[in-house]
Amino acid sequence: MIDENLVRALLRDQHPDLAELALRPGPKGWDNEMWRLGETLAVRLPHATERASELLLKEFRLLPALDLPLPIPTPIRLGEPSARFPKHWTVVEWVPGEPADRSPITRHEAADTLAAFLKVLHQKAPADAPTHTFAPPDWTGTPVWLHGDLHPANVVTENGNLAGIIDFGEFCGGDPAIDLSAAWVLLPPGSAGRFFAAYGSVDDATIARARAWATRKAQALIEVGQAGDEGRPGGKPTWGPAGRRAQEALAWA
Repeated sequence: MIDENLVRALLRDQHPDLAELALRPGPKGWDNEMWRLGETLAVRLPHATERASELLLKEFRLLPALDLPLPIPTPIRLGEPSARFPKHWTVVEWVPGEPADRSPITRHEAADTLAAFLKVLHQKAPADAPTHTFAPPDWTGTPVWLHGDLHPANVVTENGNLAGIIDFGEFCGGDPAIDLSAAWVLLPPGSAGRFFAAYGSVDDATIARARAWATRKAQALIEVGQAGDEGRPGGKPTWGPAGRRAQEALAWA
């Protein structure tokens, strides 16, 4: 069980200069749970899936090199496996805001913010970049760096606008359409056209693939939300409304 005593002890063992900062529970994701550390940092520890530690190592290796126009949880310290805790863990920069599954994006200018972020992120990925878990085998384009898992629980908002991008566990090289699906999954209905105009240079085939990804993501959000409503393991009640908002955006145009 991960609790405050364990997190404090891990910090004292491996990063004693941070060990006396205020510590309080934060959000839990599929793979990791978060503990706020002071006002500007957080501790991320694997708590569920077998791959969680591997994903944290990938983030620690790759994210510090990124220079992006929105805040991201850049790792600044690595915790090594020990007798207290058998997996890697990290200390990251805290990204302020509310998750968009709880506080949705409502401002259409978020389309410009998201497009600017993805234009910078979507640079050609090296040949040895990790690939997306669900990469389509028939796509033969040039892979670019992707967030890989853009949905409302993985971005944060302030005053209805996009304020930060979190959880880069699926960071990989692949088809930009995977991330471009966020035009419908994250943004309010009627914003997709503005998003693609700001992003620029997207052909019809890529937009069609992005819509297909958005359709699948919307359905997945609804299913996870239903599981949450029914009290089933892994369910998240806030995801259902997020999925229905995405379906509304897809129906807009």
